[in-house]
Amino acid sequence: MNRFLLTSIMVILGITIVSCDADYRPLAEGNTREVVVVMDSTKWESETAEAIRDVFGQWVLTVPNGEPYYDLQFTQIISQDQLDRLKKQKNLIFAAPIEEDTNVGRQVRGLLDDNIEQRVREGESFAFPVEDQWYRDQYVLILTSTSDSALAQKVRNTENSLLSNMLDKELRRWEYFVYEKKEVTEYSDSLWQNRGFKVRFQHDYIKNIDTLNFISYRRPLPQNDRWMWIWYKDDVNDISFLDEGWILSTRDSLQQIYIKGARDSMYVQTFNRPDLNRPVESESFQKGRLLAYETRGTWHMVNGLMGGPFVNFTYYDPDTNRLFMVDYNQFAPGVRKKLPFVRQFRAMGRTFESDSSWTPEKVDLTS
Repeated sequence: MNRFLLTSIMVILGITIVSCDADYRPLAEGNTREVVVVMDSTKWESETAEAIRDVFGQWVLTVPNGEPYYDLQFTQIISQDQLDRLKKQKNLIFAAPIEEDTNVGRQVRGLLDDNIEQRVREGESFAFPVEDQWYRDQYVLILTSTSDSALAQKVRNTENSLLSNMLDKELRRWEYFVYEKKEVTEYSDSLWQNRGFKVRFQHDYIKNIDTLNFISYRRPLPQNDRWMWIWYKDDVNDISFLDEGWILSTRDSLQQIYIKGARDSMYVQTFNRPDLNRPVESESFQKGRLLAYETRGTWHMVNGLMGGPFVNFTYYDPDTNRLFMVDYNQFAPGVRKKLPFVRQFRAMGRTFESDSSWTPEKVDLTS
């Protein structure tokens, strides 16, 4: 066997391998937003390489100044020692046509069994994600097809699915990172007991405003100020109005009241200017029985020189007819890269839960 071939493994499209609790292997190395793309150096300007750049390195405009979705680093396989170092990386993409006669091509074939390889040759499959293959907390994506142009087209055609799979792994990493040391469980426990919902709180968040149906919390670090707020409404029987326009107008009306600057005339509002490369993006998803919307963009201070990114979650519980907003914001002009914190917000907001047995009679605002 060629010394560059990896140990053959069974890879099934769409099924990832998750390490068990007793996995004591070392953690994979590297930043969670860095992706090492393993391709032969003669293919770095190929159609597939450009498709990978356009999909995984595309520009995210819902943060100030824009940032790449992932930081890509292209490399090839030149020795076994170098391959062993590559196998330690947190995020890896191996990409080559199935017949490519290069070290990377041989790696790709070595990672597939005969049945999967045949499916690739017949055009039925091309993308194979594997978790924790060599190290813990690792994400490996194998991309292969019958030709360079065919593979590039498949990557472009499945952009949303490819990004969603990798992002799901990243958000699970952020959830662990945010809460591993300490979290403010008394806040979430109080919300669950007295208001019928909860979300997990990172350590150092301090309760700020607490009214009938609006609560805010803040993590006031000198160079990286972050805050979040929660609003909810009972007896919402019809949600036909629920869309991005309603979400933005509602969050802006709440922020004009509660999220103020140094003067009463200063307040936070959404900065929705696609013409200035500052768009707002929304997407819906299902979280158990809850209908959810996630909205991302930037905010600005009316009558003030402040701004930053935000992530808003709007949840509807059909069992209790309750509507919720969970909104995260950052002001950190000295922090160059905002996207890691936005991804943290996206992980934190997904920890929201609603009590399906809640009734208005249970509310206790004195606690």
